[in-house]
Amino acid sequence: MFDKLKQLNDLRKLRSQALQMQQALAQEIIEIEEAGIKVVVRGDQRIEAVEIAGQTQDRLVEILNKAIKQAQQKAAAKLTQMSGGLGGLLGQ
Repeated sequence: MFDKLKQLNDLRKLRSQALQMQQALAQEIIEIEEAGIKVVVRGDQRIEAVEIAGQTQDRLVEILNKAIKQAQQKAAAKLTQMSGGLGGLLGQ
């Protein structure tokens, strides 16, 4: 029983570290500009801005972020399937 409690505590620590890393990544800004196209992306893979020939493309930003979110959700679902969810980690 104590092993399961220790595993749960370890899992909480890992989750807390992951959240801290995610917050730090969200602060990172990557800006690329080539051939009249400028893209600004945060380190957490969220697109902040797209400009083409000096014109902001807000609708494109919305659509790209929606596509990225769906891709991340699918990847998370696959990882959960592969790992058997938390049950495998907790010995259930």
